[in-house]
Amino acid sequence: MTLTATVPTTHGSRYLQQLCKHWSHKFEVDFDAEKGEIAFPMGPIRMTAQPEALLVVLEPNPDADIETFKKVVADHLDRFAFREAPLPFEWQ
Repeated sequence: MTLTATVPTTHGSRYLQQLCKHWSHKFEVDFDAEKGEIAFPMGPIRMTAQPEALLVVLEPNPDADIETFKKVVADHLDRFAFREAPLPFEWQ
């Protein structure tokens, strides 16, 4: 299962870098200005910065609480996007 949200923002690069740096002390991360991946315990998080959006892809482990996973990621991104939070996450 894969969950995807296209989050409208012009600051996607900034937010993905901040989230990757934030979690780099706990989890394995790999990122640059346009793409980021976090080896999160509930499953991998992949992000891609686009000019007008941040694409967020979650791949929950079979035993992951999906609603908690979505909430943790959205809440953390909202902290970095406090000027435009809450960001709209429409998971598909």
